[in-house]
Amino acid sequence: MKALRYFGARDIQYGTTDDAVLQDDRDVLVRVKHCAICGSDLHIYHGHGFSEDRGFCVGHEAVGEVVETGRAVRTLKSGDRVMISAAVGCGACPGCLMGRVHECENNGSGCYGLSAALQGSQAEAVRVPAGDVNARRIPEGISDEQALMLTDALPTSWMAVRNADIKPGASVAVVGLGPIGLMAVEGCFAMGAGRVYAIDLVPERRAIAEGLGAVGVDPGEAVAFIREDTKGRMCSSVVEAVGADATIDLSLRLVGKWGTVSCLGVNQTRRFPFPMERAFASGLTFRTGTCSVPHWWQELIPMVQKGQLKPERYISHRLPLSQGAEAYAILDRREALKVVMTPE
Repeated sequence: MKALRYFGARDIQYGTTDDAVLQDDRDVLVRVKHCAICGSDLHIYHGHGFSEDRGFCVGHEAVGEVVETGRAVRTLKSGDRVMISAAVGCGACPGCLMGRVHECENNGSGCYGLSAALQGSQAEAVRVPAGDVNARRIPEGISDEQALMLTDALPTSWMAVRNADIKPGASVAVVGLGPIGLMAVEGCFAMGAGRVYAIDLVPERRAIAEGLGAVGVDPGEAVAFIREDTKGRMCSSVVEAVGADATIDLSLRLVGKWGTVSCLGVNQTRRFPFPMERAFASGLTFRTGTCSVPHWWQELIPMVQKGQLKPERYISHRLPLSQGAEAYAILDRREALKVVMTPE
C-alpha cells in the first residue's frame, strides 16, 4: 500500500510499504478516506521523535471505512464509516472501557505513527487494535471532516480548556494559534470566558482568533498589554498550545494569583526551569498531559452536531496523500493551519 514514511529529519517520503493486516482477533482494518497532519507530527518531522526507528508510517488522525474485522469484534462491521482515536488502549481494562485509554492497566496505551510498533494512519489503510474501543462509527450529523477533527485535535483542545478551570466571565489567554489553539479559543468562550487574549507570532492567525471574538496580541507585547488591560490582575486561566519552552514560560508569566496554566503542547525538555518560588507564593496550578480521545467524545459530539463548535473551519489545505512531503513543509513554514490529505 502507499503511505507517508519517516526516514529522518525533514525526510517524509511517499512510497510503498507493507499492507496493513489484522494481527489479533480484536483488530479492525480501516481503508483511510481522509487523514491529517497534527502539530505534534512536526516533532517527528524535525527529527525529535519518540523512537530511533526509520521507515515507519507516520500520522495519527484518520477517518475511513471498515474493510475487515477480527472474529472478536462486536460493535463494528465491514462498510461502517469510522473515526479512529489517535490515542489507543488495550480495550479490555476498566480505564479503557471508560474511554480513559491513558489509564490502561495493561500497558496498552499508545499512539499511531510514533514508531514501527504501531504504524501510522497517513496511508491507504490502517490497523486499529482493540477496534471496539479505539474506533467509533461516525454519528449522524457529523461530516467526515468534522469526524477527522474529533480523532485528536478537538478532544485535545477541549481537554486543555477543561483543565484550565475557566470560570464564567473570566479573563483567559490562549498561547499559540495553530488549529488546536484556535479550537481552544472557541472552547474558552463555550466555557463562559468573558475575555480571551489570543497570542501568536503570525498576524493572520491572530486575525482568525479576532473573528471568533478574541483579542489578538503579539507575544512580545502580551505581558505588558494584559497587565494593563486587566489592571494588574493578569489571567485567571491560560491555555498553552505550542509546547515550546518559550511559550510555556510566557504562559506562566501571564497567569495571575491562584490561576491555572493548562499546557497541551508536547514538550520534550527534561529539565524545564519551572518558577517554583512564584508558583508557591501565588498558588498556581499547572496541568499537562496527553489526551484520552474517546473519553471526550460524549461531550463533544453533541456540541459539534449543534454547531456550538466548528472545528472543520480550521482546515486550510486539502491535498492528495502523494503530496504529503510538501504538506509537511507547508505546515512547517506556518503557511497552513490544518492540512487534510486523501489517498488517491
